[in-house]
Amino acid sequence: MAQLTIVPTPIGNLEDMTFRAVRALREADLILAEDTRTTGVLLKHFEIEKPMLSHHKFNEHKTVERIAERIKGGENIALVSDAGTPAISDPGFLLVRECARQGIRVECLPGATAFVPALVDSGLPCDRFCFEGFLPQKKGRQSRLKALAAEERTLIFYESPFRIVKTLAQFVEFFGPERPVSVSREISKLHEETVRGTLDEVLAHFQANEPKGEFVIVLAGLKEEKDKREDN
Repeated sequence: MAQLTIVPTPIGNLEDMTFRAVRALREADLILAEDTRTTGVLLKHFEIEKPMLSHHKFNEHKTVERIAERIKGGENIALVSDAGTPAISDPGFLLVRECARQGIRVECLPGATAFVPALVDSGLPCDRFCFEGFLPQKKGRQSRLKALAAEERTLIFYESPFRIVKTLAQFVEFFGPERPVSVSREISKLHEETVRGTLDEVLAHFQANEPKGEFVIVLAGLKEEKDKREDN
């Protein structure tokens, strides 16, 4: 069936790839990949030979209409990112929106995404949360942090190893040193680690230990911090 299939890929351990995801890639006429080299390693591991086309944040706004036309012409196209679920802090949203606008069938398979295991592992409330992804690097960053300081739901952020210390230091400034936080890195990989504590404590940990890998920050909401103070 001609459609766009969103295929989550492992964020670390290749054993996290589902049988259904492998089948979807094998049945696709074309695979859209954020980085064809990265996806090429995945396809080789599962012995999949399919044509690939680069689809990333620098070209997706120019190609979505052409890709939609190919699906309408009868092609079954799969979309993957380098790791995790496409469109979650990765390319994919623009293409899904265009397909929805044109009435093209879109199917998103369930699968890996980094923030869910980090949230569950944090020990912080999972029933209501706010996913922020990557904060703006410059314009609008401080105003966004100021607005989030009063958020009562658990907050989730993505961050790189190059900015994690700076980000945690800013969190101390805007959310206070005693706000509970859990920071996970290298989820499902060999050196997976989760560090829990107050913002001050976790910041000190990564100031003393060189940050490596991709990070998920799970920060307690304001209500959780208030409840903790009352319990003490």
